[in-house]
Amino acid sequence: MQIGLVGYQGCGKSTLFHWLTGVAPDPALSHSGQSAMAALPDPRLEELRKLYDAKKVSPAALEILDTPGLNRSHQGNAAKLAVLRDVGCLVLVVPAFGGADPAAELQSFREDLILADLEIVTGRIERVQEALRKPRAKQDRETFEEELAVLERVKEGLEAGRPLTEADMQPHELRHTRAFRLLNEKPQLVVVNTADDESDFGRFAAMLPAELPVFAAPLSLEVELAAMNPEERAAFQAELGVGGADRGQLLWMLLRVSGRQTFLTAGPKEVRAWLVRRGATAVEAAEAIHTDLAKGFIRAEVMNYHDLIRLGSERELKAHNLVRHEHKDYVVHEDDILLIRFSG
Repeated sequence: MQIGLVGYQGCGKSTLFHWLTGVAPDPALSHSGQSAMAALPDPRLEELRKLYDAKKVSPAALEILDTPGLNRSHQGNAAKLAVLRDVGCLVLVVPAFGGADPAAELQSFREDLILADLEIVTGRIERVQEALRKPRAKQDRETFEEELAVLERVKEGLEAGRPLTEADMQPHELRHTRAFRLLNEKPQLVVVNTADDESDFGRFAAMLPAELPVFAAPLSLEVELAAMNPEERAAFQAELGVGGADRGQLLWMLLRVSGRQTFLTAGPKEVRAWLVRRGATAVEAAEAIHTDLAKGFIRAEVMNYHDLIRLGSERELKAHNLVRHEHKDYVVHEDDILLIRFSG
């Protein structure tokens, strides 16, 4: 699943991409979009590496997509936004430097999202209405009528500036909208790109819509700091009293906003964090590791990370009856360490 970065030209969107992934923006990809992986900092893995003397450590990673910058005139933005229809989460990047008003920028940008979705929804409404003007079997007509009612409700919300999210709709309604991959149904997070000398990062959350998670940082400065060695970085920050935003915090925010979570596997060969949807079952976790594990799933042996670190070994966990055997419908939790038993 991709995380899509989006914003107006000059907002710092590509700088954010550079900071998160460590990959410099490629001008040749500015019109089509550029993607790269960003590893999730995870101190649990180092603790497990030491415990198992593991040869390999593999953190979970998010795929970050830097999309073409939008025009503040709104011209051509609907076409540029089309690349975002397949992403799982939107990061709205707004500037707060050089006199820019982040609240106004965000409002303008959200209007672009609404216009892009309206174009999709209105076109589909017209096609459904045309279909209903023709003779149809009773069941087909009822399906079209149900879809039309849902789409008109979605259109009404968009036109009123109150886009419907998945939380606003029933499962049968989502069946009619998911195929269109509406931008306003996707989880969103705002990144405020501040001036280098900004000292009050918390103030931005107060000026933006309360329903949106907000992260603020001087992105250009953070990219410069990331390129320094630790000693240079510490000296620079101490001298000027700037920088030091937590890149890892933002990545974990993105993970949670996008409805994902991690689980762990551990052994002498490798300790690893895996990504699954929040609320995934044990068999879904098995499939994330390898499809063969899901096909031949027998059970999951489950340990809690904190219990393992506290007691120091799997042997001690077993002695305290803290290794559980779970069936395929078991709901995986963030600090679960799984061993999948399977046939085949």
